Amino acid sequence: MHDLRDVVCYHGGLQLKGLMAEPGTTGPHPAVLVMHNALGIGKQVRRQVQRLAQIGYVAVATDMYGGGAAYGNMNDSGAAYSALMNEPSLLRARTVAWHSHVCGLPNVDRRRTAAIGYCFGGRCVLELARSGADVKVVVSFHGLLNTSAPAQLRAINGIVAVYTGARDPYAPEADVRAFRDEMTAAEARWQVTVFGDAAHSFTDPDAAALNRPDIAYDALADRISWAGTLSLLQMQLE
Repeated sequence: MHDLRDVVCYHGGLQLKGLMAEPGTTGPHPAVLVMHNALGIGKQVRRQVQRLAQIGYVAVATDMYGGGAAYGNMNDSGAAYSALMNEPSLLRARTVAWHSHVCGLPNVDRRRTAAIGYCFGGRCVLELARSGADVKVVVSFHGLLNTSAPAQLRAINGIVAVYTGARDPYAPEADVRAFRDEMTAAEARWQVTVFGDAAHSFTDPDAAALNRPDIAYDALADRISWAGTLSLLQMQLE
């Protein structure tokens, strides 16, 4: 696997300490931002960064909380999570700051960038898309779909893909309908895939460790959503 190394971005008075992996060939390369769930940069995000680098992308796990923190449970991460969720303009600005930082890395082709995110990170990447950032592909896996500032007409520059589960209480059917309406009104290029049997965190093989009935791994939904994501990245970035 490709080695992970630190990458630091500053925003709002915080040092944000992410992780990155690069292909072993000369660039510049397309880049993919990988945005973490509510617990911070954990094992799943680290794995995905390394997988993407192996394929040929500069992959960056973006620390949204500060200090590169990774928490074991929501009791520990709750303050950092709430600070951003309660200030949606700050959350959106932080995603833009990370995108700008990654675009400036020496081995990155700033014209070819994408962002993928999990759970809370799904909300983050959608806010990046709504900001009007020049990002070619945005993919939300079991992410939070609601927003306080819907996308403006023709503001979204890339393709937006959402993979969600019908049993996910954090993305209820009403939020899915509202998201579709938002994307249509904004004249965005979008797609939503709803897995009928999937719960929250369906891409995380370690989801059962949380011991919650609304959080579960689903191997089929994981495989289908990842295959669709790779196809989008290949078509839009390469």
